[in-house]
Amino acid sequence: MSSPGGSDPSGPGGTGNSGSRPPAPAHRPAWMMALGRRRWIAALLALVLVVAAGVAIFSLNRAGREAQPAASQTQTPGPTPTPTPTPTETPAPAPPPPPAPIPELPATAMNILVIGSDSRDNARAQAAHTAETGEASDQRSDALMVVHVPADRHTLYVISIMRDLWVDVPGVGGSKINAALQYGGIDLTTETVQQLLGITIDHTLMLDFNGFKALTDGLGGIDVNVPFAFQSTIETQHFFSQGVNHLDGQAALEFSRERYAFTDGDYQRVQNQRTMLRAILARLTAGGALNDVTAVRSLVDFASCCLTVDKAFDPVQAAILAYSLRNLDVNAIGTMTLPTAGAGMAAGQSVVFPDYGGIAAVGAAIREGRIADFAVP
Repeated sequence: MSSPGGSDPSGPGGTGNSGSRPPAPAHRPAWMMALGRRRWIAALLALVLVVAAGVAIFSLNRAGREAQPAASQTQTPGPTPTPTPTPTETPAPAPPPPPAPIPELPATAMNILVIGSDSRDNARAQAAHTAETGEASDQRSDALMVVHVPADRHTLYVISIMRDLWVDVPGVGGSKINAALQYGGIDLTTETVQQLLGITIDHTLMLDFNGFKALTDGLGGIDVNVPFAFQSTIETQHFFSQGVNHLDGQAALEFSRERYAFTDGDYQRVQNQRTMLRAILARLTAGGALNDVTAVRSLVDFASCCLTVDKAFDPVQAAILAYSLRNLDVNAIGTMTLPTAGAGMAAGQSVVFPDYGGIAAVGAAIREGRIADFAVP
């Protein structure tokens, strides 16, 4: 049987597998030429089919990819460009929980004793040493004020006590009231004031010179309405013009301490100290700052570096008190100086004598909620 398109090795004139192939005839028969054309046509058709199939498969794959979500497409290596995957969006973090509310104080009046120590070191450490050992410290009260907080918290009443007031200090005897801090720290000072006025002091806080400057600077300075122009006689000898002055910590301290520039000495100084306290309260309550729970807590944390307080007056209690003053009307704050009976000498010291009748009347007014009869805005 012959193989298509080849010579038959056993045909006429053939020599078998060992003979040489006879030369091809000059012209192929018609049937052989027809067979060759059919092979070329079949091969061409097969090529067309292969190309068509490839195009179809490519089109189907592309259509399938476009129909799928971008994130679920399977990337296969190949010469076709890889589509850029859509970036996955990171979910936004959950907002922080709102700050815990600050509880309201009971609707009762309070008395706060404010002490300005003349210590140039660390009044807190000195007071702690005195409380622990009973040893006297090298500090006295440069400022002493009772702040009466009515139950409605809409105003305050500030009663200044002259630092040279000659009183009975429990366990010490006759002495200037400012020496109570030296002999027994804030506890003895508190006890002395309670005995003098016949009132209960709910909390006591103390601030020394450096702490006062740090707090004032931390608040960005304080705007103080100076009643008349004067020049300080201490440290930088700052000049204060009449009217509103913006004071940094050093200038605020000189304003609060000065007495020699005034004809009435300490009497004007205690008035200036009340003016400073009013200015600080105005700064703290400006723009409703005390309505912000977070701001109140931040304020207490900020002030805790410099304040010395009684054992029951922890940061939580301080925040509760500050928050309770959020509706304070600074312009309605009433102020006064505890009544005195003039200056004189006692135990070889220049002192101020107390007006015990007037002091008893003020103490009764505080206890009975009538202090507005004495303290004026």
